[in-house]
Amino acid sequence: MSCLFGFDVGTKIVGVAVGNRLTGTARALAAVPVRDGEPDWTALDTLRREWLPAELVVGLPLDNEGKEQPMTRTARRFAERLGERYALPVAFADERMSSQEAARRFAAGRAAGTRKRSDAKSIDAEAAAVILESYLVQA
Repeated sequence: MSCLFGFDVGTKIVGVAVGNRLTGTARALAAVPVRDGEPDWTALDTLRREWLPAELVVGLPLDNEGKEQPMTRTARRFAERLGERYALPVAFADERMSSQEAARRFAAGRAAGTRKRSDAKSIDAEAAAVILESYLVQA
């Protein structure tokens, strides 16, 4: 299986999604907490061991004009650490509009009764799925 992980990097939570190159699909997997600027590496290590991704895709936060912003540096640092830690290729995907699309999907799920109010953190994981899907479409 050609499994990939997608990441939506935030200051409080890192959303994680898993995707498949063959189907071009992705799904939300986990919302990993960030404390003192560091993601919960133990949780990420566990996910990596469980899924064995071949590639990692990190959402690159850009402004409306496509220029870098302060969170872009955070995402780049996270990607660098991922690559070093797991010795896997790391790619970037433009994450503009991913949060809005994730919120739309989350709201649709709640309206359909498939999501509960306690799933609020899963918006970050859903954003990671949107990022990964956009990467798979372009790859």
